[in-house]
Amino acid sequence: MKKIVLTGAAGRLGSYLREPLSKMADELLSTDIADAPAKLYPGESWAQADLAKMDDVAPLLEGADMVVHFGAIVDEVPFEEMLGPNFVGSYNIWEAAHKHGVKRVIYSSSIHAVGMYPKTERIGTDVAHRPDTFYGLAKCFTEDLGRMYWEKRGLESVHLRILSAAQVTNTRALGSWLSYDDLIQLVTRAIDTPIVGFSIIYGVSNNDRVPVDNTKAAFLGYRPRDNAEEFAEKIMAEAPSADPQDAGQMCHGGPFASIPLGQSALSQMNIVDDRKED
Repeated sequence: MKKIVLTGAAGRLGSYLREPLSKMADELLSTDIADAPAKLYPGESWAQADLAKMDDVAPLLEGADMVVHFGAIVDEVPFEEMLGPNFVGSYNIWEAAHKHGVKRVIYSSSIHAVGMYPKTERIGTDVAHRPDTFYGLAKCFTEDLGRMYWEKRGLESVHLRILSAAQVTNTRALGSWLSYDDLIQLVTRAIDTPIVGFSIIYGVSNNDRVPVDNTKAAFLGYRPRDNAEEFAEKIMAEAPSADPQDAGQMCHGGPFASIPLGQSALSQMNIVDDRKED
């Protein structure tokens, strides 16, 4: 490929994707609303841009083969704050991709698009949307946007419903963990699979306790290798007693399922900021 665009490149997950993506095309254009890092990889350039502004987004996609769209607010906030980056931003990416003839968008969706399903149900990629927050609603919107642009305009997209790509620090993560190595494999398969149409796949590692089913996305060739069970003994020994009346413990969305709309969920979670250093 000649050019890949990565949005959200300054984020934690973006930090792990930059180097492998830089090796998959002649040019990687990394972009974020944040400043450029001190070091860029060979073939990588950086553009500071606001996803909510089409004038910022459109020029980035000129000449691109694919877009890996990870840029967004990554927590629950009031709808008015979510609207620009997570709703309008997605529209801007798809519309600019269409106008510039981009082949495919790979989108960082989330389990929160279906976060209100109980964990006693092993859900597939074809279940109806059931968002747990405004954040999850934005993921539903973008999945539907991607389907519409495929069916009406022929723009392919793969929507990665990531469960929890962070260090394993709680019992939920024993099923929901996505390692960084498996994340890289997931994105790579979304890029190098010859034909994808409109596709949804769960972003999760090969955990013994995985609560979702990727059978219908098997054609993408994603075969995760890591397993959170290696952390189980320590996590289970330190875990508080389970509460079956707590939606945060009973639903796929975890704490996002139990918080009031518009209030932060990450503030209740022990997310380790272990982003890759340049």
